[in-house]
Amino acid sequence: MKLKTTLLLIGLFAFLQVKSQYSTGTVPLFSTPGGADLAYSVKIDLTPSLVTLTLIGPSSGWLGMAFNTTNMDDIGKDVVIFDGTNLSDRTFNGQGIVPPLDATQNWTVTSNTVAGSVRTVIATRALNTGDANDYVFTVPPTSPLNITYGRRLSNFTIAYHGSNSCGTTALNFGTLGTNETVLESKKMNLYPNPAKETVSFKNADKIKSIDIYESAGRKVRSVKVEGENISVRDLKSGTYYFEITLKDGTVSYEKLIKE
Repeated sequence: MKLKTTLLLIGLFAFLQVKSQYSTGTVPLFSTPGGADLAYSVKIDLTPSLVTLTLIGPSSGWLGMAFNTTNMDDIGKDVVIFDGTNLSDRTFNGQGIVPPLDATQNWTVTSNTVAGSVRTVIATRALNTGDANDYVFTVPPTSPLNITYGRRLSNFTIAYHGSNSCGTTALNFGTLGTNETVLESKKMNLYPNPAKETVSFKNADKIKSIDIYESAGRKVRSVKVEGENISVRDLKSGTYYFEITLKDGTVSYEKLIKE
């Protein structure tokens, strides 16, 4: 009886850990107004203690992002700019003015890779840094979260980004593996479930990639879908969550029971 109770508590803790992880998925960004594709995207992941920001864009110039704002003349709002090496903490000080650096820098770049002309930057910080200039993320998060963004193609000098190179949008957070609204609106349907060898997907032609997570939230592997099914033979028996990135940039989640 004691062993069963312990196992139940472990399972409940693992479930709660997954439930308290939130993600926007990878969101493509477009100019506002105009709707030009900026070849720039953002992803924000939240755990109870950490924000992970992923920026994917042109490798030839800086990438910028501001939180909880819909325009660049929103004085005092939190801004970050990646300059090729660092992701700097800044604050809006009026439209047309380079956002000045904060006295305290709180972001840590954990990955900075370039493939061809595309750069992927991953950085982390605490949800609440204690800095009055920084946006306070929460778990559960405020959703939707308004963001303003810009990027410069030509160089890394922090100056005017140029025309058709900025915009604003709202990011929606979903709970990893448990947000029923996200599941229903972006259902991909994997089957059979439970599964032993392979799983197939409805609308597989819409899928760009899949990240597989254990029930405790640890990423197991990434899969590029070729055809309508993938092998799960090498997965140990248990519960897994599939983060499915679609070709249009949206993300859906599915739970798999591996026998």
